[in-house]
Amino acid sequence: MDLLYNYPLWAALAAIVLAQSIKVILHWLALREWNWNLLVSTGGMPSSHSAAVAALTTGIGIQEGLQSPLFAISVIFSMITMFDAAGIRRHAGEHAVVLNQLLEELKNISQIDWSHPEKGQEKLKELLGHKPTEVFAGGWLGFFTALAVNAWSPF
Repeated sequence: MDLLYNYPLWAALAAIVLAQSIKVILHWLALREWNWNLLVSTGGMPSSHSAAVAALTTGIGIQEGLQSPLFAISVIFSMITMFDAAGIRRHAGEHAVVLNQLLEELKNISQIDWSHPEKGQEKLKELLGHKPTEVFAGGWLGFFTALAVNAWSPF
């Protein structure tokens, strides 16, 4: 039952759900089509990873205090996660774009299908990481989500 009253956990989960839902809404606004797969996809605006860790860190800061070792651990964890989302994961996605183009060109030149259908995919997933603005927006979304959960919850 204590899990039901874990404010930082619920703030982080709420931030993830909110960020993923915003992706669906933004996609609809841009293309006028619903893409429910975005609820469970990586990449895009806003970063749900950043929203989650920012909400978690904010929740821990509110609950445990800014001087607590747990808050310090959470800040470092959040920084690494956000840096990774805008750095390594983004570059991996950019590499996937180039590799997919190369495989398509090889297929056209050699008439050999270089895809991996046995792995259940025709192409490498390209949308993995985030632009810095997506990470920034996710961080702010997480911060404000944690404040809202704190204001409207029995925690």
